[in-house]
This record gives sequence, structure tokens and C-alpha cells, in this order.
Amino acid sequence: MRHSIKVFVHKGENYYVAECLEIAVVTQGKTLDETIANLREAVALHLEGEDLADLDLAPSPFLLVTLELEPTIVA
Repeated sequence: MRHSIKVFVHKGENYYVAECLEIAVVTQGKTLDETIANLREAVALHLEGEDLADLDLAPSPFLLVTLELEPTIVA
């Protein structure tokens, strides 16, 4: 049984995009804070009413977020 839901966050053309790897949830936001807030809400809505054991998830799974960022190059 998994205790975490893995999420990959990256910068899209205009927004940050968060994609869950084990469940069908994708969301976005203008800022990282907005993206994470949207992610929490989207995951909660997706799991609402689901039997987490059927999804191989522990009763209170946490989000394990990997963030891809481009380095800032200072000249």
C-alpha cells in the first residue's frame, strides 16, 4: 500500500503544470503556490468517495512533489 502520491511539477509555456503519476489528475497555476493549492484541491476531489484501498493507497496519503526548474544563469 502506497503512502504517497507522486507528482511532477514543471513550467509550461505560461503556467506551472502539476501531473500526478499514479492517478489521473493534472492541474496548473500561474505561480507555484497557486499550482500546489490547485493540486491539493484536484487530488481531494478526485479521491472523494473513492475506496483508497482499491487504488492501493493508505488512508491518508501525502503528495510527494518533484519540481523541475531551469537554472538562473548570471552573466
